[in-house]
Amino acid sequence: MTAVSVAILHPEAGPDAGPLARAVADARAGLAERHRAGFLAAGAAHARVLSGTPDDTPFGARLRGLLDDAGSGGVVVLGSGAVPLLSAADRRSFVAAAAAHQPGALANNRYSADIVAIARARDALADLPDLTSDNMLPRWLDEVAGVPVTDLRHRWRLGVDIDGPLDLVLLGDRWSGGLTAAERERVETRLVAIRGVVADGSAEVVVAGRTSPAALAWLERSGAARTRALIEERGMRTSRPGQRPAASVLGALLDRDGPSSLGERLAHLGEAAIVDSRVLLAHRLGADASHWPSAEDRHAADLLLHERIVNPWLRALARAAAEAPIPILLGGHTLVGPGLRLALRRSGGPSRS
Repeated sequence: MTAVSVAILHPEAGPDAGPLARAVADARAGLAERHRAGFLAAGAAHARVLSGTPDDTPFGARLRGLLDDAGSGGVVVLGSGAVPLLSAADRRSFVAAAAAHQPGALANNRYSADIVAIARARDALADLPDLTSDNMLPRWLDEVAGVPVTDLRHRWRLGVDIDGPLDLVLLGDRWSGGLTAAERERVETRLVAIRGVVADGSAEVVVAGRTSPAALAWLERSGAARTRALIEERGMRTSRPGQRPAASVLGALLDRDGPSSLGERLAHLGEAAIVDSRVLLAHRLGADASHWPSAEDRHAADLLLHERIVNPWLRALARAAAEAPIPILLGGHTLVGPGLRLALRRSGGPSRS
């Protein structure tokens, strides 16, 4: 076993960040400190939270800069919002993977990673290019560097990520304290309504976006309602140069009829809907999030607070969802993926099923 260093990358809220973005950053900072202490308890030699305002430094360059701390040992790298449901046993698994003498890596998901442990990191990452995000790291290790990668994507809870305020609401009261009751009210009301739809054997629930067969199978096992699924743009964050641009069937309908038609269109398809709005943004503006409306606008849309959104298109979309004749939730990958279990739980803590 070799020494293991843990790096937790925490993007701070910038000086122009709005209140929702600051609430998310504060929650992620608290989680980062919890991870730091937890990895030390799990046997890591060093664990640091590396904070700073977001800049243009690619993830690959940032990771290469951390290798001096690793020496001849291994590293575990994760974002401050990653894996909030990580257990003590999970942390020990990642530390053990990074401490191995043989080359290897362990990720929560090889196709879209939020946490990666790498044994003999300096050797494994010697030729690491300027990857734009951590999502791409396991595939580069496996396909380019020849490092065998194991992943834990069968553990749904390791796919949960804090990317916005809706994720805090899904995680429960322990996490959403930085949001006011008024900021949570609309989505909490719709969560209750959607749970009722899922329990109704005569109803149909629509799930659209980067959902997975595993999430849909769980939904069909756990609810009485029928499921209508539109699976689009899985792997959007890890697409390679030359692949076709992001596209969405639901997005094409909104191109034709306008974002204000969202509620009407979804009401024709089911009695409730859970929609990955990032796929709609990628369809309209491209997969590069720097071209999207601001984080504050996206956060407000996820909470259906359309009055607080500056971007006209996104404001119209969020208003259509808020005023729809059926309950609709808008969010990101967590909502339509592992977060389905959180969104549809009846009460108490996160489901472990």
